[in-house]
Amino acid sequence: MRAAEPGRGCRRPCGFTLVELLVVLAIMGVLVAAARPLVELAAQRHKESSLRTALREIRLAIDAYARAVETGQVVRPADAPAGRPVYPASLELLVQGVATSREPDAPRRHFLRRVPRDPFADPALPAAATWALRSSDSPPEAPRPGRDVFDVASTHDAVALDGSRYRDW
Repeated sequence: MRAAEPGRGCRRPCGFTLVELLVVLAIMGVLVAAARPLVELAAQRHKESSLRTALREIRLAIDAYARAVETGQVVRPADAPAGRPVYPASLELLVQGVATSREPDAPRRHFLRRVPRDPFADPALPAAATWALRSSDSPPEAPRPGRDVFDVASTHDAVALDGSRYRDW
């Protein structure tokens, strides 16, 4: 075997040509462009899942409050109408808690640890302000806030992946 002669390195130029680099960049661009809609779809699905979870959590807390008042586990508000279910005056009340008796130092029952946020709402708003509230005396076809919170809905008017509107969930 002969030793390499001095001054003679690799016969072929080392490295990549400009054409090879452009081909690789073009392939990467196509892959990124193809993946972007999938990433956006996954992000929307995650927000929709978060919205469903938040709505379920708030609605269960509202129902638990109404049951607790009805069964006498918490103090019935003085201004509550007799013979009708009682719903919380605000979402914050579910976090602050309600007294379990009329004693001044009575323990409080809490129905939520915190008010969940509407994931589609403005992040600058407080969590409770991200929801459209419906009182018990407003009709389902024309929900409006009132003296209590009977139900909540998203304030976002966009269309979900299933074709329904977020505010109708």
